Amino acid sequence: MGKQNKEEKFGPLVDASYRRWRMRLLFTLILGYAAFYLVRQNMQVAVPLMLHEFGCTKTQIGWVFSAFPIVYGVGKFLSGALCDRVNVRYYMGIGLALAATSSLLIGCSTHIAAACGSVLLNPLVLIAIFYSFNGLFQSAGWPPIARLMTNWFSPKQLGTYWGIVNASHQLGSVTILLGGAWLGQHYGWRSIFFVPALLCFFIAMALVRLLCDTPEAEGLPPLEVYEGLRRPEQQDVGAGTNATFREIFCRYILPNRPLWIVCGANFFLYVVRMGFFNWAPTYLQEARGSSAMGSSVQASLFELAGLVAGILAGYISDRWAGGKRNAVCAVFVAMLLLCLVGFWRLPASHPAMDTLLLTVIGFFVYGPQMLAGVAGAELGSGRAAATANGLTGFFGYMGAIFSGFGVGLITDHFGWNQAILFYIFCAFASMILFAANWSQTAQKRFS
Repeated sequence: MGKQNKEEKFGPLVDASYRRWRMRLLFTLILGYAAFYLVRQNMQVAVPLMLHEFGCTKTQIGWVFSAFPIVYGVGKFLSGALCDRVNVRYYMGIGLALAATSSLLIGCSTHIAAACGSVLLNPLVLIAIFYSFNGLFQSAGWPPIARLMTNWFSPKQLGTYWGIVNASHQLGSVTILLGGAWLGQHYGWRSIFFVPALLCFFIAMALVRLLCDTPEAEGLPPLEVYEGLRRPEQQDVGAGTNATFREIFCRYILPNRPLWIVCGANFFLYVVRMGFFNWAPTYLQEARGSSAMGSSVQASLFELAGLVAGILAGYISDRWAGGKRNAVCAVFVAMLLLCLVGFWRLPASHPAMDTLLLTVIGFFVYGPQMLAGVAGAELGSGRAAATANGLTGFFGYMGAIFSGFGVGLITDHFGWNQAILFYIFCAFASMILFAANWSQTAQKRFS
């Protein structure tokens, strides 16, 4: 429905309120999810310093990395199911506050272990436990966004605006990569956990104040009515907050073959994404000779490229690909595959080429990473958007398990080159699965 038709049908106040709330939600969601990354990716920045202090192997640290996605993946799926049945206004803020608390506990782990005086409670075990709880609380971050985006934005807008909100990943990552490296260099690795956590407590309170679950909660017409997507009498009375998880899952998720294919593709894509996410600073320092700050700058460019890619991929899929999210993903991952081969073949001592290739890899990783979430939410329909998004996230983070201990194990025994080969294999598998859904567009959420 055009802007003029909306104003004629609902009046200028409703149209202005919709636009104001959409902009408010975009800003709040970007700020909120960027904050989640401040108390999430701080672990990756601290790892080189922790390896030096604890004298542990990369396989041991890899198990710490793997503990996170196990809990996060399960938590994200359950969180998605819960978000489809409750008002999410407080959900995201409380999750951020609890994630910040776990970050504080990680920073205190050596002091807690010393106070307990137990062999079983050595600092690395405590860090793994607290980081696992961090994964649980982090899972409360994205499913509310999936719910809010599908409640407030029409299918023709969703890819573009989802890409804009998805930029919060990179904004948070770049902030903690650069800020965390500076904190670690001047105040030690514990400060990388303390300072972001304190900041996140304030942002959590802002989330509770600024978010709104549905247009109806503000006295506005439902999105379906406002956008002219269907008549009010056509609304599906069998779904909504009164539907049980079993009803939602059996109706919208279980028989949904395209959704399960997206889940499989996301599994392999996340091995690559989280492999670079977890190990980039350590790899660049050990295999490429970068300094601590230099590796953080290079990893930041990886994330910044992803910011551009997420927005561009969403725009392309909306405007040029006719909503064929999977087709765009397949093209991006094909280019990622070529870049990974180039990265694998590049000799050491080429810092400029390292930086360039890492930046391009970030671009081709984060484009499909963003679109997989959009495709999942759309394929789950408006009634199960958060559940479907949680399921794709669950599969993604099951893949991320292998980027933790798997990459650590490969690197300890065979070296970094073999780890890059592992990424190449996973990128190829992801490309094949996305291509299998090539012609798939969103199900008619408003049919």
